[in-house]
Amino acid sequence: MDPAQITTIAQVRRFNRIVTQRVGALDDRFLSRSRPLGQARVLWEIGQQERDVRSLRAQLGLDSGYMSRMLRSLEAAGLVTVAPKDSDKRVRIARLTRKGRAERAVLDRRSDELAASLVEPLNAKQRSRLVAAMADVERLLTAAMVEVGPIDPAHPHAQHCLREYFAELNRRFDTGFDPERSIPAREDDLRPPTGLFLLASLAGEPIGCGALKFHDDEPTEIKRMWVAESARGLGVGRKLLGELEEQAVRHGARAVRLETNKTLAEAISLYRSAGYAEIPRFNDEPYAHHWFEKELSSLSK
Repeated sequence: MDPAQITTIAQVRRFNRIVTQRVGALDDRFLSRSRPLGQARVLWEIGQQERDVRSLRAQLGLDSGYMSRMLRSLEAAGLVTVAPKDSDKRVRIARLTRKGRAERAVLDRRSDELAASLVEPLNAKQRSRLVAAMADVERLLTAAMVEVGPIDPAHPHAQHCLREYFAELNRRFDTGFDPERSIPAREDDLRPPTGLFLLASLAGEPIGCGALKFHDDEPTEIKRMWVAESARGLGVGRKLLGELEEQAVRHGARAVRLETNKTLAEAISLYRSAGYAEIPRFNDEPYAHHWFEKELSSLSK
């Protein structure tokens, strides 16, 4: 381990220790209630409506056994009910009881009081610095939680991303967007051995996608690059692009290329900053104004 890495790890551990102490994570009676932080967080995440237990577990990053034990404890306390979904008995739904909603309100109030107590000793300038630093830490830690990996383009998460991608193009393009007019990238085109589809997810939810079309000795095409508005600013697009390039290298590509519309200024900026050079038109995509290519020889060394 190099010295810089040792220093970084030491700082992260110091940060973790001070935060867990200051927010009360070490206390089995979080916020002076009769339950630890984990159970309090589950109550808060279930909220005023209901939650699919599977999505709740994915969001909190907990294994199924631990989540089941926490829910059973909350059920025994009369705070939560867990039952199969009416329309799909395979799905379990967690809901707060009346007592659970009252407990959540108490936790909200005491959490506000705790947050206020953390900043109260500081002057205005220090408070501003702390809040800004917290926002930066939150953004960076969230970015570290983003996962990118292959998925079948017919998967519901992939289809969700594609629908959102097409809808955004239709909103932003001067002439709208009709997938039937565009050069096709059908599901079979985006499955091995002819292609590949990548999904970006955060806490189990789809937040972005990108795809490859392989062309034998010709450069591999990058298609369907999209990131949800809620996830922009986390570096998801750059992470997707880097993984697409690495996958292209693994499949023997020496270069990748793509086309894009003039209204997608942020995408154009990303490609240029990632080393893509503008080239002459290489296809007849009716919605394209710019064509880019990047040599991948450096990635394969």
